[in-house]
Amino acid sequence: MKQTVIFDMDGVIVDTEPVHSYAYFQHFSELNIDVSAAMFTTFMGNSTRNTFQKLKELFSLDGEVEDLIQRKRTLFNDAFDNKEDLYLIEGVEKLIKNLHENGMQLILASSASKVTIERVFNRFGLHQYFTHIVSGEDFPNSKPHPEIFEYAASLSIAPKENCIVIEDSNNGVRAAKGAGIFCVGYNSVNSKLQDLSMADLIVNDFDELDFKKITNF
Repeated sequence: MKQTVIFDMDGVIVDTEPVHSYAYFQHFSELNIDVSAAMFTTFMGNSTRNTFQKLKELFSLDGEVEDLIQRKRTLFNDAFDNKEDLYLIEGVEKLIKNLHENGMQLILASSASKVTIERVFNRFGLHQYFTHIVSGEDFPNSKPHPEIFEYAASLSIAPKENCIVIEDSNNGVRAAKGAGIFCVGYNSVNSKLQDLSMADLIVNDFDELDFKKITNF
């Protein structure tokens, strides 16, 4: 019986991807590098640090990775603070509350920085539902490497066989499966270019999930 749900954040709990994309492409313009939409898609699920490490190699960028990260985060934070139409993904708040009310343990495992996670959780009052928050910035490898989910599962009240992961990206699904955890792929409007075929189950709407269904996976 499933006892712990490990949530990704971007694209699963809140749609910050357009804000991230805006900040990244503003930065790419400043750096005068041509990053195609197809190339950018391959970075989804990666931490900001890993993304810029790859871009630094690909484009022989002069700046230090840490400086590149900070500039992108500044652009993101400015956009985040000024964007009024930022909402939780439709149906996810209802699901989170349903799981929490029924005693399901909830853990966040996101590639986002701790600062970004805090901004989202404070804005939408999510701390009360989650026992642990795990940020990708604490790990040397980004998804699809499984270490973030392996660590999240180690925080569970149950063995990883009794955990599930909810993800919306190819890299995230691969990371969950690499960690040996049951994975639900959320096929959101922002996941259309993502291959979720490795997931154990794919849903198009969070109304397809609830406590009873998840415990029986």
